[in-house]
Amino acid sequence: MALSRACTCLSCPAHGGTASAEPACADAGTGSQFAGARRRFEEAASWLAGPAAGEMTHAALEEELGVRGRELTRQLYQDHLDLRAAREQRHEEVTGPEGSMRTRVETGHQRQLVTVFGQVVVTRMAYRAAETANVHPADAALNLPSEKHSHGLRRLAAIESARGSFESAAAAITRAAGIAAGKRQVEQLARRAAVDVDAFYAARRPGPRPDDEVLVLTFDGKGIVMRPGALRAATAKAAAAARRKLAARLSPGEKHGRKRVAELACVYDAVPVPRTAADVITPPGQDRRGRTTGRRRGQVADRLGHRGHHHSRRGRVR
Repeated sequence: MALSRACTCLSCPAHGGTASAEPACADAGTGSQFAGARRRFEEAASWLAGPAAGEMTHAALEEELGVRGRELTRQLYQDHLDLRAAREQRHEEVTGPEGSMRTRVETGHQRQLVTVFGQVVVTRMAYRAAETANVHPADAALNLPSEKHSHGLRRLAAIESARGSFESAAAAITRAAGIAAGKRQVEQLARRAAVDVDAFYAARRPGPRPDDEVLVLTFDGKGIVMRPGALRAATAKAAAAARRKLAARLSPGEKHGRKRVAELACVYDAVPVPRTAADVITPPGQDRRGRTTGRRRGQVADRLGHRGHHHSRRGRVR
């Protein structure tokens, strides 16, 4: 039975139930919220039941359902935002970040939001005053970013950018979210996702540790071939004077004068774990678990007079 209202009850008269003395559900008679999502679901179900879907391979079905399912999810997101806009209540007193009161209210102000499901429109009230910026309490309730790309899309861009190039990240976002993302857009999203890194680590800075714990400092470096514009002046001069064998890439031995050192320093606490010499150096003829191995094991078995029994036992263990 298709529901024509936003609620999911099956007992109120608005949804086909029998009349009773009990009050109807809270959403009865408020209109067909989520009608767009229901329409898209019915379209997908009708398409699956039709002859065109019946002739498709599983791969084609998978691809088409991915597109339709993403659009259904996007429509659910949009319908929910529209419902929140319809339920938004006016606030009596709203002040801006500078402390001045917003005395007028206008409804119907909209902004775009690009999510991992696609683009949606956020409609909300705007609280206004002369010569000041509008204030939108609904934006704060939704924790909307200042730009139009959602935090979920920003997170996806950061994850994909760490795996390879920005161009590959843009292609991965298009495959996952079905939206066109440019290389520069992905780079900007990844940068925005990293703006809180310093504050994150500052908030988690450990306090003093007990005197019996060890403070460990470890350092390492690696020479990385750089783009010509990123070399130091002396290194760039040496690289320009060198002669290359190939035009497309550097041959072995030609990377001298084209690198800079990437340095990594780590500092951490460690609880001391005392060890004996036997924990570090394995006695001859034994492995790390203290078992006799190899030729030494055979000699021991011969002396004990049951070499064949020892070998059969080893076969069972393996």
